[in-house]
Amino acid sequence: MHRAVVTGSAGAPYLPGMMALRAGRLLEETVLSLTEAPDVVLLDATGRDHPRRAGLARHLGAVLELPTAGVTHRPLQATGDWPTERRGATSPLTIGGEVVGCWLRTRSGTRPLAVHPGWRTDLAAAVDIVLRTTGRRRTPEPLRGSRELARRARAQRPSR
Repeated sequence: MHRAVVTGSAGAPYLPGMMALRAGRLLEETVLSLTEAPDVVLLDATGRDHPRRAGLARHLGAVLELPTAGVTHRPLQATGDWPTERRGATSPLTIGGEVVGCWLRTRSGTRPLAVHPGWRTDLAAAVDIVLRTTGRRRTPEPLRGSRELARRARAQRPSR
């Protein structure tokens, strides 16, 4: 797995449903700085679970022309019942009867994650990606590793 860190300022203040404006440029720069293009980009972001059906996972994938999938701790707008307690169990997340993602149980006895197909991925592929990257943890390893890299970069940043 290749890793890269790009530092900079957010492009906009935080507003729900507007993460592409805030973080999109920095995420694009980060992916483009990798020595090899990834097979898929896994993001802490939504896909079609968005007011315009174009969350950051879809938006960034379209810009980069790379498959993407999103994982969040809760849906943005979609609703759905939690799946059974078994690892790999899913239940749909819907908006107005349209399936836009799913709850996925990555570990028995823990809260499920919301999985969002992004750009050029369907729901089954997004679930497979998340399950393959969780192992014994609830959160996918690429996201855990990214958070750790971000913490280290912030700690090394000169104080203002």
